[in-house]
Formats: sequence, C-alpha cells, structure tokens
Amino acid sequence: MKRILRVLGILGVVVIALAVWKREELMRLNAVNTLFSEDKIVHNFSHMADLFLHQEIAATPVSSPLPSGPDMALPADWADWIERRSVTGVVILNQGQIVHESYYKGTGKDDARISWSVAKSYLSALFGVILDQGKIDSLDDPVVKYAPELKGGAYDSATIRNVLQMSSGVTFDEDYLDFWSDINKMGRILALGGSMDGFASGLTETFADPGQEWKYVSIDTHVLGMVLRGATGRSVPDLLGEYIMEPMGTHGTPHYLTDGNGVAFVLGGLNLTTRDYARMGEMFRNDGAFNGQQIIPAAWVAESTAPSAKTKQGRLRYGYQWWSPWQNEPGEFLARGVYGQYVYVNKAAGIVIAVNSADRAFREEGASDDSLDMFQRLAQLVREGKS
Repeated sequence: MKRILRVLGILGVVVIALAVWKREELMRLNAVNTLFSEDKIVHNFSHMADLFLHQEIAATPVSSPLPSGPDMALPADWADWIERRSVTGVVILNQGQIVHESYYKGTGKDDARISWSVAKSYLSALFGVILDQGKIDSLDDPVVKYAPELKGGAYDSATIRNVLQMSSGVTFDEDYLDFWSDINKMGRILALGGSMDGFASGLTETFADPGQEWKYVSIDTHVLGMVLRGATGRSVPDLLGEYIMEPMGTHGTPHYLTDGNGVAFVLGGLNLTTRDYARMGEMFRNDGAFNGQQIIPAAWVAESTAPSAKTKQGRLRYGYQWWSPWQNEPGEFLARGVYGQYVYVNKAAGIVIAVNSADRAFREEGASDDSLDMFQRLAQLVREGKS
C-alpha cells in the first residue's frame, strides 16, 4: 500500500508539473473548446488576442475617422434582423460616408473583431499586389514552385489559380460542428502551438483532379499564404501591413492569430475593427484606390471578385476568395466568414456594409440568405433615394 501511495504521489507531482509547464497551451486548448459557447462567444470574438498567440500588423492609426454623412433610414425589420443574426457591429457607407454605425451586446467601436473567412479576401487582395510586383510569375504556376515543402502531398499538382478558386481537389472536412473534422483539428493545432505548414504538408488525399470541381476548403487559403511567403521571403503580416494596411489606414491595431512558429492564421485569424472592414470594402468599391492612392491593382479587383470558379448552382458564386450573388449585377460582391462576418460591396448603389456577428445559428437553412437579403434591400433603398 505504501508503494502504491508513493507511485500515486509521484504521478500527481508529474501531472502538476506538466500542467504548469503546458499551462498556456492548455489554456488555449480550453479556449478552442469553449470559443463558441453561448455565454462566451461575444466576448471571445472581440478578445482573440487574449486567448491565442498573435502578431500585430504594423500600420499607423488614422488621425480622423471615415467622414460622416446623413443618417440612413433603415428597414422596419432592422432591429429584428440584428437580434436574429446576433449582430455585434455594423458600419454602412454611402459614397464613402458613414450613414449608419451601431454596436450591440456590450461591444464597441474600438473592439478588434475576428474576421474568420473574411480574412481570405484580404489575402486575395495581397496576392494581387505581389503578383503585380512580378514576384509570382503566373497564376498557372504550381503551388509547389513557391512552397516546395508541399511536394509529394495532396497539393502536388495544384496551380495557384486552382487554389485561389477553391478548386484544389484536396480532401478536407470543413464541418465546424464535428469535433474530429479537419477544421477543428486545425484549431487544436493552432491552440497547442503546432505547425500549420506541417498540417498542410501532411495532407495526402484528393477527391478530384485540380481545377475539375469546386469545394470550399479553408486549408487552400493557408497554402496561398505559403506561396506568398515563399515568393517574397517575408511574413504575411509584414506584407499586409506594408502594402495594404499602412496605405489604407486603420482605426485600431490589427493583428493575426498565429501558430507556434509565428505563422499567421491567414484563412481566418485577422482581427480588425468594424470600421476597418468597411475601409477595405470602400477600397474595393473604388477599384482598389483609397485616400487618393491606388493600393490594389484595379485589374485584380475586377478579376478576383468575378465569379470564375466552377461553383455549383446556388445563391452565391466564387471567385478568387471572394463571393458574388448568382444573379448579381456588375460590381456586387462580398467577403463573408462563419458566425456572420461580412463585407458587402455594391458599386452601382455606392454602398459598403461591414457586419460583425456572433451568430451561432449561421449554419441554419436560410441564415446566409437572410443577411444577403438585408444587404440588397439596403442597397435598393439607397438607389431609390429613400435613405
């Protein structure tokens, strides 16, 4: 009995020592497991830097906010939509002026809010800049030309264009509600300080030849980040800061979540204020120009937001990490992320709508249509001169 008690005591000391040694990793793992809990999701989405490894993006805060315009008249069911979609922040621009700005659920204008897949559209914008600089030869180059660590794996035959269009053919389970899905395994790797590059390099299965079939797989965007890093020898936060955030200006201090190697979580880890998301939309509404400066090549804005992927029939189509409504008019497109993050642009109406939410019902049938319908109604009100 004494021997058993002694062994148990030693094991207890070892467990305590491991808990102290791995305290931060265990805290991040717990954060992943409770990230979307009903009682925590709103706070978590505005405090990601407190929960995970992260890197700030160098950018000078703007000295003045976006200009204000006359208040917009909102639809009668606006408050119901806000509640239904668990919205936390909204900024609406009309011809570059703020015509509506509001925050909910105890959040405020200075909160840095998680983008989730809206971050993919930012990476696409950066891709256009680097391509224009000639550091990438062609979108039809194989990704392994710039990310050789992917050779021999699932991405061996994929081109940059395939991956931009989410047509890599790589097998990846995107089910956020399945604990064992690839997207959730990836989240745990991030929390425990593992390697995202290693995760991508370890994928070996495909369901189709590259370019043959469209399927939304978030790991494609990480591979695009690997291409950018390989082509430039620089990190994505440095590149995004220099070529987009600094010339565009920011209202807060932007930051990326990172893995244990300091590699940015480019497929969804960008954190900005809602006003900053609106600035991005306004830049794209103006064909890549902002504050009198051409930041993104106009040709890339047009090409990347056009529905070029082999998207199956539905409400939305896909381009280069941007979405557009299937029955859209020219210049109507959007970035969107899980749990209700949006940057909607309608050039004809002159309107930009940035929305952040903590919508735990985002996967329910009609949830995405609910928000798109609201955005299109707002655009129509502006075009009719009713607001």
